[in-house]
Amino acid sequence: MSWRRRVPAGLVALAGLAWAAGGASAAAATVSPGPANAASWTVYHDSPQGTGVAGPVTAVRTGTRVWTSPALDGELYGEPLIFAGRVYVATENDTVYALSAATGAVAWSSHLGTPVPAGSLPCGDIAPTVGITGTPVIDPARAEIFVLADEMVNGNPAHMLVGLATATGRTEMTRDVDPAGADTAALLQRTGLTLDDGRVVFGMGGNYGDCASYRGRVIAAPETGGKPRTFTVDAASDESEGAVWMGGAAPVVDGRGHVWVSVGNGSVRSSSHAYDDSDSVLELSPTMRLLQYFAPRSWAANNAQDLDMSTAPVLLPDGQVILAGKSGVVYLLDGAHLGGIGTQQATLGSACSSDIDGGFARAGMTVYLPCISGIVAVRADRSPPALHLLWSSATGGGPPILAAGLLWTIGRNGTLYGLDRATGTIRQQASIGAVANHFSTPAVAGGLMLAPAARDVIAFAAPGPGTAAPAAPTAPPSTAPSAPASLPPAASGGLPAAAVAGIAAGGLIVIGFLGWLLWQRRTTGHN
Repeated sequence: MSWRRRVPAGLVALAGLAWAAGGASAAAATVSPGPANAASWTVYHDSPQGTGVAGPVTAVRTGTRVWTSPALDGELYGEPLIFAGRVYVATENDTVYALSAATGAVAWSSHLGTPVPAGSLPCGDIAPTVGITGTPVIDPARAEIFVLADEMVNGNPAHMLVGLATATGRTEMTRDVDPAGADTAALLQRTGLTLDDGRVVFGMGGNYGDCASYRGRVIAAPETGGKPRTFTVDAASDESEGAVWMGGAAPVVDGRGHVWVSVGNGSVRSSSHAYDDSDSVLELSPTMRLLQYFAPRSWAANNAQDLDMSTAPVLLPDGQVILAGKSGVVYLLDGAHLGGIGTQQATLGSACSSDIDGGFARAGMTVYLPCISGIVAVRADRSPPALHLLWSSATGGGPPILAAGLLWTIGRNGTLYGLDRATGTIRQQASIGAVANHFSTPAVAGGLMLAPAARDVIAFAAPGPGTAAPAAPTAPPSTAPSAPASLPPAASGGLPAAAVAGIAAGGLIVIGFLGWLLWQRRTTGHN
């Protein structure tokens, strides 16, 4: 065969080699089957411990939206959840939505009841209605999503735990979980929901303003609808308050199934009164028996000033625990021996000038806390026990998560920020529009980052290793600037590394082939 005849065959072979080396990555852009361990986000901050760490993600591409959901029928206070190719959110109008993860279209919706008019409550700051406030939880084994809906039942507010089939929205279980004798209008269910040994676990407290009479509770209700177990804060006859609200975070469940919660201010304002379980971190058994607690020596004064403990307890990998709240003080505790009142190992008194409320993100011994005025980074040491403020920012403030090497938080200005973990510097940002509250927090799974705005959900591409992001349809582009040039290409939405490597390999093949052609011409002439 002459070299002229060899050219077509060589080009075909060359094209095949180039496609195998790099074109496969480009072809993958039309599919988005993320890694199995990164396909779901089924509970607040993605784990029983609430660590807020996404599965493997190579980039979050904030330059363009993949989709924006339709406007929903009420405000979103909870975090979006992702399971089996759908995104789940719940509104203050008592409606649960399942959205297509591919397009954002509504797959099904279920309106559970009549939400409670805000004007019928003694106080509060959620309006015009109070419905589903806490983040739901999904049990993948049952393919069931559980929500806690505040509904008008026979003319009075009632807190109904509802289980829905994730595939269809069919109601599988409904149970009133209001404590016996409680003034149900005075109660607000604010924490996220979590699962523990076949039970749905959540906290309850009062409306904003702590009006009327209520007691904080931690409730563990069987998924099958049986009788709940309850722990009550400020349980004595002359006590009240002690909300378990945690800035919307879910109770933390450790490897033994023990439940950890933080507690707000109680009604006791004098340390001469018996301690009332308020202003604390509590460790409870799965059956809601108190195992141990910690409260600062200033607990009574904190109660008088409404200085709640209002973050989720941070369980560190070495057994220590971090606790923080409205005082801005961060406490380091021995998780095996909380010790009661005033037994902290270390304190950090200058972490934040305002409230620290909600869920956290944790990487090893470094914790990123949701100070309302901006995220703060704190590192804990074991020996000797110590806390160090690594940095504080004036950016974001909503409960953060970790994904693609950046720290993600939503600000009250309606902006999603990606911060440098080492410095707090803004690396990416995108406008998502007005948010319903300052506890909004994103979720990442199935190749998407989901950011809840006031009445819709915005999806950005967040591909995992070896997978490409879903192709963006013709959706309104984000007004956010592109990522800084100093970021790795993956973080700014450039070609995947595999595609770059494939192009380079293809170039080498072309150069080698051309060299071979010249050699052939020298040896065989121009026939």
